[in-house]
Amino acid sequence: RMEGIVESHEGSVEKFIGDAVMAVFGVPLVHEDDAFRACRAAVEMRAAFPELGVRGRIGVNTGEVVTGTEERLAAGDAVNVAARLEQAAEPDEILIGETTRELVRGAVESEPVGSFELKGKREPVAAHRLVSVREVPERSHESPFVGREREVGLIHGAWQRALADERCELVTIVGEAGLGKSRLVAESLLAIDARIVRGRCLPYGQGITYWPVVEVVKQLDALPSDPTAAAAVGSLLGEANTGASAEEIAWAFRKLLEENAPLVVVLDDIQWGEQTFLDLVEGVALLSSTAPLLLVCMARPELLTQRADWPVALRLEPLPTEAADELISSLPSELRERIAHAAGGNPLFLTEMLAMAGETEDVDVPPTLRALLAARLDQLDPPDRTVLECGAVEGELFHRGAVRALAPEETQITPRLAALTRKDLIRPDRAQLTGDDGFRFRHLLIRDAAYEALPKSTRVELHRRFAEWLAERGADLIELDEILGYHFERACAYAAELGRPEESANLAARAVARLRAAGERAAGRGDAGAAVKLLERAGNLIPRDDPAQREVRVELASALIERGELREAQSNFAAVVDEAQTAGEEVVEWRARVGLVEAELWLSEQEIATSGKLVREAIPVLERHGDDLGLARAWFIVGLTSFWQGNSGDEAFARGLTCARRARSGRDEAQILNWLLISSWFGPTPAREALARCQNVLEQGSSRQVEAMARVEQGALLALSARFDEARQSWNEGVSMLEELGLPIFVAGSSQERFDIERLAGDLPAAEAVLRE
Repeated sequence: RMEGIVESHEGSVEKFIGDAVMAVFGVPLVHEDDAFRACRAAVEMRAAFPELGVRGRIGVNTGEVVTGTEERLAAGDAVNVAARLEQAAEPDEILIGETTRELVRGAVESEPVGSFELKGKREPVAAHRLVSVREVPERSHESPFVGREREVGLIHGAWQRALADERCELVTIVGEAGLGKSRLVAESLLAIDARIVRGRCLPYGQGITYWPVVEVVKQLDALPSDPTAAAAVGSLLGEANTGASAEEIAWAFRKLLEENAPLVVVLDDIQWGEQTFLDLVEGVALLSSTAPLLLVCMARPELLTQRADWPVALRLEPLPTEAADELISSLPSELRERIAHAAGGNPLFLTEMLAMAGETEDVDVPPTLRALLAARLDQLDPPDRTVLECGAVEGELFHRGAVRALAPEETQITPRLAALTRKDLIRPDRAQLTGDDGFRFRHLLIRDAAYEALPKSTRVELHRRFAEWLAERGADLIELDEILGYHFERACAYAAELGRPEESANLAARAVARLRAAGERAAGRGDAGAAVKLLERAGNLIPRDDPAQREVRVELASALIERGELREAQSNFAAVVDEAQTAGEEVVEWRARVGLVEAELWLSEQEIATSGKLVREAIPVLERHGDDLGLARAWFIVGLTSFWQGNSGDEAFARGLTCARRARSGRDEAQILNWLLISSWFGPTPAREALARCQNVLEQGSSRQVEAMARVEQGALLALSARFDEARQSWNEGVSMLEELGLPIFVAGSSQERFDIERLAGDLPAAEAVLRE
């Protein structure tokens, strides 16, 4: 009797153990409502207990399982938890797990019963008592854009304000996946007569900081008119020999947008954006002027967990009942009520249900989108599904060439892609690789469903092969190392989970090489946040006893100093000193010693004179090994401590600058130049010589931050020659640049120079006002 009930809901009985029955749903074919079917079968089983003369207990759980290809015996954590829930249930009671409850929400009546300490689980497992089941709705096909008149009006109003006031308007649309953010933006922009460019944050989470910016720059096909700004933007495109800081990139990008106004910039999935990128977007919105710009950002609610103060103009809610009814008005009446009940006003649910209704005659409506998509993918022909899964390995945007490389046995790639396009699973999109065709999954969740259907062993192979293919084809990609590092990293993780240590170690080494390169590149452009994340990932892949692990931790600690995480940097440097000394790695040891001195110096835990002496001990060792990067940092500390003691640090700074340039470290070069300029005013350098130094920096076209500091210090030096009007103008230009770059600490520090200008000019009230401000 129990087997008959299970099979009537298209489940299968895996085995009988005495008077116990184990059944599974969704094997071998996934249905969108497998969790609901299991609950319905459980209720019917309970109803049959009296006639069988038993008082049974039932546990229902949902999750991934390992299943054989023939007997299909399922195993795994999900199965174990289901068994534990059954044992915890009272007679005639059905307990369902948390995931199951989420999948059948709205389709059953349940009540929480608290959490259970289950054998084999470290954390308590929440459970719910299943009371009864309700009738489940069905699916339908796609329909027009409706029900968003108010939201469209808000976007149009923002554009009108941008035009009227010649300013930047920021509209951020926040909503759960599937609520129609992209559709709303697309429809709203149809009525806006302006150039529209788009960028998106990649769902890799870390490291690809400026990808949306690069996409926008490429679509504009232009550079700012200001040479310095053009160089900063060019550094993102790989067209400049030197990097630019995060502040300079933000300033330059803002100038580029202003020069191309009127302009609409659409930025998608910004919840994946790094903090540096979010700062850039916010800076454009706050600091742009005299140019009509509309920034339209789309994000999931996760954005607000990262940036609780992010300005949200529009929180997208489910469609109202009338609009949802209009979407499905063409369906037979018997389906309409069911679909409306299941979709809950979610446009993506509705469109997917409508699309599936056109593919099959018998439509089952799932309780969640993920289950729906899994069912759709299971209905594809095997070759179509293979193509879709190979595309999913690359990501939400994928290329025809990548699919061909990952599925060489498929000879009909183009017809398969066309078929998937007709089924609304993918759509053509702009390719990122020259000479290739790009495609995008209609929704990220479709991509996720296709990817999750792949066995882990297949994921290892496909991630590796994709990375090798992209390494040959993607030389023009700005952030190639970040992408390759991610794919080798994923392949490594899956190989480790499968118990393949040699393969995992090989993949880890390849991932480390790419992630280190990406981290060093991020540090060079001043993006310390991305550098820390990339270097942390690289370090996590290197065995603890590998010398490379200590090298990476030194660079990680240096990036932590840039982020202001001084205690963490101190701890890392100290640990590396001890480990490298034990291992006899002299270069790494002394580079870490220099870093430790710097961290403790900023923490005020080291006497200035002692710090200088300790670092000087490192210089002969580093010179013997020709370590220019270590020498640049050592000479910087020598110069800094000398300056803080009231002496000239110029000679040490100059030596450090030479070493930094030999090491091609843009970060260290900019740091030393800034302090050389500061010492021009506060140090013993004669005024004429100091002025010449500032002028030389300005003529050489240094980074914008260094140029700003040169103008500030030049202003103070001009005041010594009683050239007060020129002094004020130079200082004003420098501070304006610092404000544009979003560097409030430098702005505040520059008030000392302005005080000195007014004091030397004899305007003591003005000098006092500067200090009070």
